[in-house]
Amino acid sequence: MSDFLQGFREREYQQNRESLYETQCPFCSMQCKMNLHEDRSTQKSRLKVTPLKSDPVSEGRLCPKGIFSYKHAIGSGRLRTPLLKVEHSFVPVSWEQAYHWLYQKIASVQKKYGKNALSVYGSGALTNEKAYLLGKFSRVALETKYIDYNGRFCMSSAASASNQAFGVDRGLTNPLSEIEDAECIILAGTNVAECQPTMMPYFRRAKANGSKIIVIDPRETLTSKFADLHLKIKPGLDSALVNGMLKVMVDEDYVNHSFVQESVEGGAELLAFARSIDMNEVERVTGVAKNQIIEAARLYGRASTGMVFTARGVEQHAGGVNTVRNFINLVLMTGKIGKQGCGYGTITGQGNGQGGREHGQKADQLAGYRLIENVEHRNHMAKVWGIQEDKIPGKGVSAYELFEKMLEQEIHGMIVLGSNPVVSNPNTNLVKSALGKLDFLVVIDTLMSETVELADLILPGSTYLEEEGTMTNLEGRVILRKAAKKLPGEARLDWKILCEISELLGKGKYFPYQTSEDIFEELRKATKGGIADYAGITYNRIEEEKGVFWPCPSESHPGTPRMFVGGQFHHENGKARVTPIANQFPKERTDEEFPLTLTTGRILHHYQTGVQTRITSELNKTSEPFLEIHPTTAKKLGLVDKEKARICSRRGEMILKAKFSPGIREDCVFVPFHWGGKQSINQLTLPELDPQSKMPEFKACAVRVTALEAERDVSMDGVLEKNIERSLLT
Repeated sequence: MSDFLQGFREREYQQNRESLYETQCPFCSMQCKMNLHEDRSTQKSRLKVTPLKSDPVSEGRLCPKGIFSYKHAIGSGRLRTPLLKVEHSFVPVSWEQAYHWLYQKIASVQKKYGKNALSVYGSGALTNEKAYLLGKFSRVALETKYIDYNGRFCMSSAASASNQAFGVDRGLTNPLSEIEDAECIILAGTNVAECQPTMMPYFRRAKANGSKIIVIDPRETLTSKFADLHLKIKPGLDSALVNGMLKVMVDEDYVNHSFVQESVEGGAELLAFARSIDMNEVERVTGVAKNQIIEAARLYGRASTGMVFTARGVEQHAGGVNTVRNFINLVLMTGKIGKQGCGYGTITGQGNGQGGREHGQKADQLAGYRLIENVEHRNHMAKVWGIQEDKIPGKGVSAYELFEKMLEQEIHGMIVLGSNPVVSNPNTNLVKSALGKLDFLVVIDTLMSETVELADLILPGSTYLEEEGTMTNLEGRVILRKAAKKLPGEARLDWKILCEISELLGKGKYFPYQTSEDIFEELRKATKGGIADYAGITYNRIEEEKGVFWPCPSESHPGTPRMFVGGQFHHENGKARVTPIANQFPKERTDEEFPLTLTTGRILHHYQTGVQTRITSELNKTSEPFLEIHPTTAKKLGLVDKEKARICSRRGEMILKAKFSPGIREDCVFVPFHWGGKQSINQLTLPELDPQSKMPEFKACAVRVTALEAERDVSMDGVLEKNIERSLLT
């Protein structure tokens, strides 16, 4: 055999046994690009991922979740065939049997109770195509008004506040690359180092450039340790703290009067309100020393450039909208927006938290951020869909309210796509009780979850590895994710399942798509002229430009990396709006019976309700939740570090292992929310809703803690936390 032929065959063998796919992490809103390597040289195919260095967002970085993100998609727990519950057990059935059963259930419920007896529950992890299609499926195929999604618990308060203040809601008003140009950065209610680790280098570069970083959080976190100033606030009192900062900035004249005069409505009223603020009262209610509030106001007020970021710690309150409005007041009164290194941003939680809420999953919205109760908006959508305007249902209710409607026997059936509401909702005991009253529950998903276990029918769907589609990251950059793997077993693409169900219901002509790109082409038409305008974005353009920022009204438009340039906002008069915001307080106060405030959040190795990460051994370093509590408080209660304690609220109780931390406020406790069942902290959380965004009060409820005898748990010895801290802060 010639050397040439032998070399050719060796290269051919290498190509046949190794494959390289470009994809992106399915988890947080950074949506980091990565390469998936598949080695088929052994009997069992082996996979690994490496970061894509050319990615303009992650810049070649991955966090632990990204590195092992493929594990849940290819693991043995993957759902591969339809399953029907028969006498409390799941039985494999064919797709034909599954669809026949589903058609009978839908027809029966609609005939008996009407079209609005059905409901749909979506996800902020869906691609833009699936989010758009789910909204259309609900309103055209099922003809129901009852659709909402778990993104209601993510950015809804910030979205409402941004729409009110700016006339538009895009997560970040500036690209990530401008963070390093900000002389002062406020991070309010966000632990970036654990929730979006690959975002941290942007802040590290800013600090290297001399930026002063202020963190507002009741706990000491990896992010607060990185800060120049940590304001350890009582949960839910952020608005009062901002009022104190506004007072200082007005009294010491850090206001940009020309900008306020030319580009802002309500400035005079806010100035008068700020002057009336009592700093001693602010110190008392927030638990933050007055001198620290003054220092924070001076750092931000004196800086020539600055950025303010909020996240769930600020937003997941029943007064979250007003609190975010107050942070935006800071931005607008100083004119730090629409310029290099100046802006506001809410740090999106879910992978497509931004795009997921723009295209019709919310109860009150249609694609492009159009409003379902606006006749002009309805007419536009009716033309795109090829139906009469009066056939589009009206506004439904928010995510948590869907389950209340079940208890009221107004909703009798639900289809869930890619979400786990049994764990993610507050007051989960009510949610489980509500689902138990349904005539049927269908879940389209890829893994067993606490919600899937309650389903009557499970339809095996697709993961990020198998489906093509676009995502909109936290910057507002629309990016394209290619399919990398074939579907396992009998699993089907989520969007095809929705189209097939629509065909069953006699609505197939409205769902003629052959590819995800077909759906995106319709989405472009649907969003044209809307607030979130994608009309100028195409798959080819996304690939060529490595993402396109919306709004992008035409293919000749460059996209909009920075919003509000020249002080031009999206209200009719072109001005932004500020307004006085009274101090916001938690809806449930502490008392003698429940003397501590519970706040919840995330930890590095887990994501959302933990369905994907809890089954990934490399990520399941913390295999159960814990109760973080200050040692002084713990001592008073007779607790022992690493031993069990009982935590009770007015809605439920659970037992957790105590984890002493001098970094948390003495009047607070913290529990991560990534677990279900008896380990779900949302059994205890408060379902009080923000009247504007319908965001529940996740971050503050009154609890009591008592001691229990337990064996010492060596798995929580702090070694893991120290290693994480060392890697992220150096």
